[in-house]
Amino acid sequence: MTDLDLPIPAGLERFTFATRRVEKPWGYELIWAESEHYVGKILFVRAGQALSLQFHEVKDETVYVHEGKVQWEIGNAGATVLDFEIVGPGTSFRIRPGTIHRMTAIEDTLMLEVSTPHLGDVVRLEDRYGRAGS
Repeated sequence: MTDLDLPIPAGLERFTFATRRVEKPWGYELIWAESEHYVGKILFVRAGQALSLQFHEVKDETVYVHEGKVQWEIGNAGATVLDFEIVGPGTSFRIRPGTIHRMTAIEDTLMLEVSTPHLGDVVRLEDRYGRAGS
């Protein structure tokens, strides 16, 4: 019997543990677990690339920097000035609904993200790749 043959622990049976790679203009994400309550992702962001300046109406996410170095921009809804912070491995952020944020990779970066499953509620305020709105 291998680990793959073991039954799924109680409470996790609703998760889908099939990895799905999604290409993005800034790199890619691997979605490794999904349920009606949570989504688990691994994000790879290439050096010099940035996610859009955005916020979410409902989605709540926690991001952990595993490898690399990133610059986070974080502000409250309606903020005209964002706080900047450069962080490396071992740093985590919780991004609550309504929090304006953007991440720019200073080096190739690998991050883990766990979020609520409201993936369609992104509101992009600025995007260098030409993706508009929400």
